[in-house]
Amino acid sequence: MNFKDLNLDNQLLEAISYMGFEKPTPIQSQAIPIILDNHDLIACAQTGTGKTGAFVLPILNKLVGKKDSSVNTLILVPTRELAIQIEQQIQGLSYFVSVGSIAVYGGGGGKDWDKEKDALVNGRDIIVATPGKLLSHLKLGYVDFSQLKHFVLDEADRMLDMGFIDDLKKIISFLPKVHQTLLFSATMPKSILDLAKNILKNPKEIKLSISKTAEGVEQKIYLTYDNQKIPLLSYLLKGRKEYDSIIIFTSTKSKVSEIVRSLTRSGFKSYGISSNLKQEDREEVLRSFRSKRIRILVATDVMSRGIDVKDINMVVNYDVPNDAEDYVHRVGRTARANTKGEACTLVNQKDMFKVNKIEKLIKMNITKNQPPKDIGEGPKWVKKLINPRRKKTNFYRKRK
Repeated sequence: MNFKDLNLDNQLLEAISYMGFEKPTPIQSQAIPIILDNHDLIACAQTGTGKTGAFVLPILNKLVGKKDSSVNTLILVPTRELAIQIEQQIQGLSYFVSVGSIAVYGGGGGKDWDKEKDALVNGRDIIVATPGKLLSHLKLGYVDFSQLKHFVLDEADRMLDMGFIDDLKKIISFLPKVHQTLLFSATMPKSILDLAKNILKNPKEIKLSISKTAEGVEQKIYLTYDNQKIPLLSYLLKGRKEYDSIIIFTSTKSKVSEIVRSLTRSGFKSYGISSNLKQEDREEVLRSFRSKRIRILVATDVMSRGIDVKDINMVVNYDVPNDAEDYVHRVGRTARANTKGEACTLVNQKDMFKVNKIEKLIKMNITKNQPPKDIGEGPKWVKKLINPRRKKTNFYRKRK
């Protein structure tokens, strides 16, 4: 199948060709006809499968020839980075179509607020927003969603994980009763199914490749004590001088700066990105990483979902993620679009039980390695099925 088979407008097809897209991904080929037929949709597909194009393209197709400036589409996303990225993709795909869009997100100044207010009062075809900032505008009473036709929830599972459920309910109360609702999620826990029952009407469903890592990813585990992690990280980087795009994931914002300082002392120029950075600084770091001006990026999980950076050679999990699904999303940053990639995870004794959850989820055993001899022997692999800290807590609870 190609994009012409999806009955898209010629102006859109021209923009798709201009941006270098050749064939629709599976989620696009399945979702676009459903959306064009005006059905509600709940779609589950993992990071890197082209979900954004799956809902943006049919919505743009419907907007071809729209005369008024009313708000037609609201796209809600969990992070400002994703809001910016989607709005930029809308601009690219609507290059030959007269469609206006704006990203509404926190962290900006007074000028940003004024621009957002103007768009929400006077209308803009597509609004891409984070829940908190949009709700701030809605509470002031000037937002007009009366003509809204499409409501999209992207990365819905992440929004619920981040505690946005009450904000979502409030935002939905401002929308007209009749509109098309599209819910896209990388995972399908019960909380998402419950949400879908409440906000979707007779939805069509799509489920694709849930919780599987890309075939092109070479996955490795290194068994390490905490004091071996930086030397091992330096060892991995030294052996991959040809890599020009590397992401190192850690679980906390405080560790981002620690890792950056340690790598810089070891001769590896790196940059960190987390919510501690000002918005304009985060955007500049992302631009530099996309353009390969930054080779090594240290990040929290804000980067693991929905951020489109092409041709990443290697992902390093400095810490094992708490959620097995987050491992899939982190690793999903590399080996995208049928390319090859490498994913290395540094595992201490306490985190071995998390590895078992990951392996169960992705249905494969990941190769376990010891550090090189000059770094020293790491802990022995032990198959732990439960969190040892949780077991200790239960023990003391029983004694009481």
